[in-house]
This record gives sequence, structure tokens and C-alpha cells, in this order.
Amino acid sequence: MSGEGLADVRAVRQPGARGQLRIYLGSAAGVGKTFAMLNEGHRRRDRGTDVVIAFVETHDRQHTAEQIGDLEIIPRARIPYRGTWFEEMDIDAVLARHPDVALVDEFAHTNVPGSRNEKRWQDVAELLDAGIDVISNVNIQHLESLNDVVEKITGVPQRETVPDAVVRAADQVELIDMTAEALRRRMAHGNIYKADKIDAALTNYFRIGNLSALRELALLWLADKVDEGLQKYRAAHDIHGTWEARERVVVALTGGPEGDTLIRRAARIAARSAGGDLLAVHVTRSDGLTGADPAALAAQRRLAESLGGTYHQVVGDDVHEALLTFARAENATQLVLGASRRGWLSSLLTGPGVSMRTVRESGDIDVHIVTHSYVGRGRGLPRAHGGLTRQRKLAGYALAVVLAPLLTLVLSALRSHLVLSSELLVFLAGVVAVALVGGFIPAMLEAVAGSLLLNYYFTPPLHKWTIAQPNNALALIIFVAVGFAVSSVVDTAATRTRQAARSGAESALLATTAGSVLRGQHALPAILDRVREAFGMDSVTLLELQPGARLRSAAQAASAKPAGSSATGSGATGSSAPASGATDTRAAQRDCWIPVGTSGESPVGRPEDADVEVPISDNLVLALRGRALPATDRRVLGAFAAYAAAALEQGRLAAAAEAAGPIAEADRVRTALLAAVSHDLRTPLAAAKAAITSLRSNDVEWAAEDHDELLATADESLDRLARLVDNLLDMSRLQAGALAVFPRRADLAEIVARSLDDLGVPGRSVTVNVPDDLPEVKVDPAILERVIANLVANALRYSPAGTPPALTGSALHDRVELRVIDWGPGIPEENRDQMFVPFQRLGDTDNTTGVGLGLALSRGLTEAMGGTLEPDDTPGGGLTMTLSLPAAPGPDGPVPADMPSSGLSRVTP
Repeated sequence: MSGEGLADVRAVRQPGARGQLRIYLGSAAGVGKTFAMLNEGHRRRDRGTDVVIAFVETHDRQHTAEQIGDLEIIPRARIPYRGTWFEEMDIDAVLARHPDVALVDEFAHTNVPGSRNEKRWQDVAELLDAGIDVISNVNIQHLESLNDVVEKITGVPQRETVPDAVVRAADQVELIDMTAEALRRRMAHGNIYKADKIDAALTNYFRIGNLSALRELALLWLADKVDEGLQKYRAAHDIHGTWEARERVVVALTGGPEGDTLIRRAARIAARSAGGDLLAVHVTRSDGLTGADPAALAAQRRLAESLGGTYHQVVGDDVHEALLTFARAENATQLVLGASRRGWLSSLLTGPGVSMRTVRESGDIDVHIVTHSYVGRGRGLPRAHGGLTRQRKLAGYALAVVLAPLLTLVLSALRSHLVLSSELLVFLAGVVAVALVGGFIPAMLEAVAGSLLLNYYFTPPLHKWTIAQPNNALALIIFVAVGFAVSSVVDTAATRTRQAARSGAESALLATTAGSVLRGQHALPAILDRVREAFGMDSVTLLELQPGARLRSAAQAASAKPAGSSATGSGATGSSAPASGATDTRAAQRDCWIPVGTSGESPVGRPEDADVEVPISDNLVLALRGRALPATDRRVLGAFAAYAAAALEQGRLAAAAEAAGPIAEADRVRTALLAAVSHDLRTPLAAAKAAITSLRSNDVEWAAEDHDELLATADESLDRLARLVDNLLDMSRLQAGALAVFPRRADLAEIVARSLDDLGVPGRSVTVNVPDDLPEVKVDPAILERVIANLVANALRYSPAGTPPALTGSALHDRVELRVIDWGPGIPEENRDQMFVPFQRLGDTDNTTGVGLGLALSRGLTEAMGGTLEPDDTPGGGLTMTLSLPAAPGPDGPVPADMPSSGLSRVTP
């Protein structure tokens, strides 16, 4: 119901009628619920409705405060509690004012003890009972039924909840929607929380994942509310039909212009339930092409795949039977067909079409006949018919039976006006007509019947089987010969057409399969699935003879033969040995066949168990189970077998290339290591050696200050060299999985202090805000100290002058997070994965800043302790590295935080 509708209801409402409740639903704080409520209040006030603000909380948001404008505000009630005064909505004042509409913020709010009602939604109920319309708002996390779900997602328990039934009873519920990215931008701009809360909120509650999950909950809850309202409407209007739920939908395509409509309709059916599948299938008839446009089929295949479906092509002599066979093999529950494009005359002459026959034989599969704008318009240009179907042959026999007597009756009536030659031509035309319809045999029957009828009714002497004149006998003989020749030509042409169409269908099938293989990453399964679908088999298996099996079998045969020959020396006994060896050979080979690819149920384990066996090479066989195939099918099956062998080889080459990837990566790392170490090892070694050599030299008298400076240089260079060697050793241990980690309870603030002390003077400029009540962490303190030192050193390197980095800590559920924040140039999102690759120094152009191990080592060490290290944008520019660590369990388990508290103090750049 719209807002205008509410005004109309208000105008005609009977005295004492209950007020209307409208609720704005949001996914999180800051989406604009209060703003929308105030905007609706202005709109109604401008329309002449008496509107007041019963209670609104701006949370010091400038735009929200400005939106209040000149709306009348009811003064709040002041309630004392534990020596402090609190403000709540003054229900009595609102009831005394009795406006048309009252704006009440925070529908799920818990009133301070001492109020008339415990919850604000109970206050709203009083206003509604008094006939006052109320506009309010609530977040999805405050609904009682979703309280535990929200806590699992965000780690924050919600103490203020409202029963779902109360919100569902509202006359209107409107969703105020906003994407997670837009809400985070609003937060970063300071439009939701104050500046000192922004960083903690963005890295905790307002994460992309949390906001997306809350948004989905809001959408799903509202969809359920809408469905509930729709069910009430259907009940009120006596609508008893049901809607389809989750389905596995097969849509049949002919390549016609209606295909797009059918695909979209089938996609909507499949989308009604989560996990619904869409399968598009085109049946290529083995007796000829069906007029399908390859370009149209390709476009429809792309459309089906873009909608999340799959495309299949099968060969079948009977289209409706092939469709049902495919649907049952795929466990389909729905079959979508287009209404026939044939005209009424074509339907009358040829009988029921594919759709009607499919409906009759569908059984437990629901069939949808979808109408479209091309119904009854025909199939366009005449199609190139293939060979003669069973229906055409029956039609030819029927025409032969009817046409000969009919021509006899007609010509008997015109006997006085026609001569024998004219009558022969008329019957010959009938033979040609029957040959065109039914082929050779019906035409021959028509020719024989026509010759007999011509002899009996039209050749003197009439009504006798004798022929008086030789030329009449010659005419009849020629008539039969011509009928035979014409029938043979027509039948041969039909056969050639059938063969050409069959070849075209096979080519189309092979081309489709090749396209699927080229587009997909799993070539072998795609080929085997296509073989099973195209030939209607139960299973298709590619078997490989295990390497070395033939050698073992031959060895067994060779060892068996001499033993048998030497037993008696007789020819009979000696001849039995090879047979025994052959038996051993076959047995060994049977035991050594292994399936390398299969499709369907009940795969074949040995070639001799298959219904159809196609040898590919000495050690590869394509085995099919289901039915025997004719020779014509075996020819195209051989092409599929070659495809399968090539796909197997391609997959193995890809696997080999993938296996070689780590080796290549190791070579790259080794090369980078040598290139980097060549400088980073040489520089401190050279500096230390130069300092030591100078000190040992007797040629120069060093002053005390110079002596101390040289010692400091040597000490600093050796420390740098030790750190480099430690990093290299730790990285090698991480990659080898041999790093020793000893986690124990530790105080994060103490570890941070030691890490900054290790950095010397630069570390003293870092702003630190780690709350004293932060839970202890379960880590290896020495390793964590190195990680924090690495992260802070990196932040110091890129922080602008006068804006030092900051460290802030917070607790989130059973995790403790430490954020290292800088306001430097930041790193583009597309480059963030590269920053954790060893020997990568983004933005550096030389080796003077290190070998690029710091971040890679930091993440590896963090993950070894059960933590995570993730980069994120700093509001206002820069990079924030979030270090998430497991909290050490206390006596009562980890202490979850409500909204993360962070008192970050920093100098704004």
C-alpha cells in the first residue's frame, strides 16, 4: 500500500480504528532508515497530514539532523535511573497531542528501567491502539529469529531484539537497501560514526563479508514477508493453484526463432528453487536435418550458458523419444517445449506433432508447452527432407490402395472421351505420385495394380484379362517398366538424401563436441558425457591397459609353454601348453584394465563386459554399456574414441605442466634470491670488512670518535647481515614446513612494546592504542615480535613526513586484531596478492631496500601461529595491515567484544 493509500484510509477510517504501522527495514546502521522516515514525514506534512516527531535519534549525524527541519518535535520524557537522567519517548504527550502520524525512531530500543513499557515497540502499540499512524525503523539484526545467525556472522551479540511477529504484523515494510561497498564509503566519509571509531568499525563489524551477509538476510526476510502477503491475497481471492519449486528443467530447442523465449522461460522455472538446473537439448534426427540454423543454435547455446545452464545435443530417430530418454537419464522433473509452428493444414495431414506425443508418453515428467509469437506460422522455407520415414511409407501404401480404384472410377466415366494412351499417362502420373510419397515398394504395387486395372477396364476386350492387340500389351509392359524406373530413382534419391543428412547430423554433433572440449577445462568428461547422451547408453568408460601388463602376460605364457612341453614330450601335451599360456595372458590383461574416465552409472571394468567395444590403440579401449549399436553409429563412435584419446593425452600434458609449475617457481625464487642476495649480502659484508680492516690498520692513527664510529658501522652491518640470514632461513623453513612454533599465552601490549624497541628511534614515533582490557593471545611471542617489527618498519618506510603510522588493537569474538595503519600512497587492490610473494618489492627499483622478504615472511609466520594477515585501505588514503590472532581461552572461554572499541589517536594527514 502506498503512502497516498494510507492517507485515503485515514480519511475514511472509522472512529476508534487502529492506526497503520509502516516500518523501514535496513541491513545495518547508516543505510538511511531514519533519513527515509523523516523524508516521508515531510512528504506527508506537505500533503496536509498532521505529522509530529515522537522520538528521533540523530547520533550526531549532520545530514540526519538537517533532515528534521521544521517538523514538530514532541518533548522527551526524563527518567531517573541509578543517579542519572535518561530521555525516552513521552507516550502520554504524544497521546495527548494525538497527531495523524507519529515518527518513532529505533523500533527495537529497550527503554530505561522505570518506563511504562520495557520495549519501544510496546510504546508504538499504544499509539496504534489510539488510532495514530506510526512510521518507525529497525535493522535486520534486531529481529529475534535472526539473533543467533547475526552473532555467528558478525561475532557481536545483539541485546536489543523485537519479535518477528510484531514486525510482520506491520501494514507496510519497506527495505532501505545499500551495497556493502557504498555503506563502507559512507562510513569512511564520516557520515555514520565519529572519526575515532571509523577504523575499528571498518575492520570489524563493517567488513564487506558481514555487510553482504546482513544484506542477504534482509532481502530474504522481506521476500518471505512479501510471500506471506501474497498467500493471504490468494486465500482472500480463492486462488488454489500452486507454484513450482526447485526443479531440474530440460528445454528442447529446434534452432527456431522461439528458442530464446523457451530458454528464458525454462531458466525462470529452474530459478524458483535454490540449486535448480537448466539443461538445453537439441535433437538431431538421424533421418535428416530438421531445418535448424547452426548460427541460431550457437546463439541459443550461449544464452543458455549465460543463464547458468548447459547445452547438449543428441541424435535420435524419434525426436520425442530422444527427448524423453535424455530427460529421464538426467533425472529431469520438467520438460519445456514450444508450441508447434506448423499450420493447421500441416497438423491435419501429418497428425500429432512432437509436443503432443511427448505429453502422452512423459509419465512423471511435467511438460510445459510454451506459446510464442511464431505459433502456427509454419517453419519458413521448405525443408530439405531426408530419407523416407515409417509414416511416409505407410502414407504411400494408403495412397496406392486409394489412388488406383479412384483413377479407375474417374477414367471409366470419361471412357468415351479418352484413348488408351491418355489413360496410361494418368495411371503413370499416379505411380509417380505414390513413389514421391512412399518410395519404391508402394510405387511398384501401384504400377502392378494400375496395369491390371488398365487391362481389365480399358484394354479391348473389356472386362477380360486377355489383350487383343500386341501394341496394347507393349504399352502395358512399358507402363510397368517406367513405373519401376521412376520408383527406383525416387527411392535412391531418398536414400542418398538420408545418408547425406545423417552425415550432416554426425558432423554437427562432432562439431558441437569439439566446441565443448575447446571451451571447457575438463575435456575427457565432456566427451564421455556427449557419447553417452548422443547414443543413449547407460555408461561410457575409457579403459587403459596398465603399463607393463603385456610384458608380464607374455612372460607368464613363455614360462607355461616349456613346462607343458617337457611333461611328456607328446604332441598332444605339448600343444596344450600354448593354450594355457594364452589363457594366462588374457587373464592377466583382464586384471590390468583400469578406467581413466567414465560417464554414467555402472561403468565397465573390462572390455569383454561392454556391449560395444571400440579399440583406440594397443592400451586404450572405449567401452559402452547399454545396447548394441549399428555399423553406421560405430563409424562416428570411432571419431569420438579418437577425441577421447586426444583429450586424455591433453589432460596428462596439462597435469605434467602443472606439476612443473612449482619447479619453475622454485627456479624463479632461486634466481631472485641469487640476484638479491648478491647485493644484500655483499653490502653489509663489505661495510663490516672495511670497518674492521681500517681498525686493524697500523698506517692510520684513529681518533676515539672515529674508532667508535667504525665499530658502530661494523656492528650495524653485521646486525643487518644477521637479520637477512634469519629471514632467509625462516622463509626456507616455512616453505619446507619445518618451522618450529611454540604458542603460549602472551600479552599483546608487551609484544608490541618490544617490537617497537627493536626498531630503535623510528619506532618511538608510532602511535599506539592497545586497550588494557584486551584478551591475551595464544602465539609464539618471539615470532609475533618479528612480524610486528616487519609490518611497522614497512609502514614507517612509506608514511609521509610528520604523519607516523599507528597501531590499534581490538577484540572480535574469539580473535584479537592488531592493525598497522599508515597514510602513505597505499597499494592498488589488484597488486595486493603480489606484495606477499617472496622477493617482490612493489615500487622499488633497486636492491637497496632489502630482498623483498618482509611481508611474505610476515604472512607465513602469522599463518604458522594460526592467524591471518590481510591488507585493506586506510580511510583517507594509505594501507592498513590487519593482523588477526587467536585469543587465548580464559577460564570461561574467550571474551567477545560488543562493537570493537578503539581509542585510536592519530595525526590526520
